[in-house]
Amino acid sequence: MVPNPYQKYMNNVVTTMTPAQLLIALYDKAITELKKAIIYIEDKDIPKAHNSITRVGDIVDALDSSLKENYEITDNLASLYQYFREQIIQANMKKDKEILESLIPFFQELRDAFDEASKKM
Repeated sequence: MVPNPYQKYMNNVVTTMTPAQLLIALYDKAITELKKAIIYIEDKDIPKAHNSITRVGDIVDALDSSLKENYEITDNLASLYQYFREQIIQANMKKDKEILESLIPFFQELRDAFDEASKKM
């Protein structure tokens, strides 16, 4: 079977990213999926909204699993990720775009903070 060229390219992109670049890419993808879910809810496309919201949940799980236990900020981020999970579940159950809209600034602020920190390293 011939591998999909796009999948091969994306695999190469991800495997060559630094940990900071990967973290920022995850936040970027979460923001994109939140925005898509909001549009899908407005368009009453429930299956696509569900898929986007589920992707955000998967991203939060990936972010949470990447936390290292020996850092002071870890507990705060873990609590924040738990809050995100709870909000994502509620938004998905209710297809509530306001909940999703309220999460975007959190993701954006974290993304920007990690981006700024990566530039100083």
